[in-house]
Amino acid sequence: MKYDILKNVINLLEEFEADIFLGRTYPNDIEGFKRWIVDNYKSDEVNNEPNWEGKENGRSPESVINTLIIHMNRYAKSYSKSAIFGSNFSTQEDFIYLINLKAFGEMTKMDLIKKNVHEKPAGMQVINRLIAQGWVKQTDCEIDKRSKVINISNTGLEVLENQMDKIRKATEIVTGDLTRSEKMELIKLLNKLNDFHQPIYDKNIDPEHLLDKALKDKSL
Repeated sequence: MKYDILKNVINLLEEFEADIFLGRTYPNDIEGFKRWIVDNYKSDEVNNEPNWEGKENGRSPESVINTLIIHMNRYAKSYSKSAIFGSNFSTQEDFIYLINLKAFGEMTKMDLIKKNVHEKPAGMQVINRLIAQGWVKQTDCEIDKRSKVINISNTGLEVLENQMDKIRKATEIVTGDLTRSEKMELIKLLNKLNDFHQPIYDKNIDPEHLLDKALKDKSL
């Protein structure tokens, strides 16, 4: 019996333990070892870099990612505009704010604005528009009487439900022809990006210092 495979496995285990010793974030068990194998020894096909416009001229992957994210945001907005065409909704933010209130219940205005990653002036415009329409109601906060909490009204629920079929279709088309496994992988990657940026956003850093702070956090 040949033991070449066994020797190779032992060598891999030694590399795995060395990575753990260096502080790599893998559990020291079989599940951690399997994750480590997947991350470090993917097939050549998976490891092949995709081509992108300008790559031969030195365009960076970061540039491509930024551009594609911006484009995807614009595509999504165009589908959202189609979904609310002919309705009383002014922008996609209107129904997104209502969906958040329906899903998470009452909250302060600033909590709702932060949940939608908006700047305060833009967020307040959306909220005031929703209040004026009667789709959102505000009441005194039980904990702090100086503050107001807002919640979706029955009218808001009705208006949202009347439009949800088109909104769901707009949401579905944004993911294009991705397979389920591709969608799951994309969710993982986007969650990883969100987990990096959310704590920075929550600190409300002045624009003057934001870029430096974000770059510092990235280097840690």
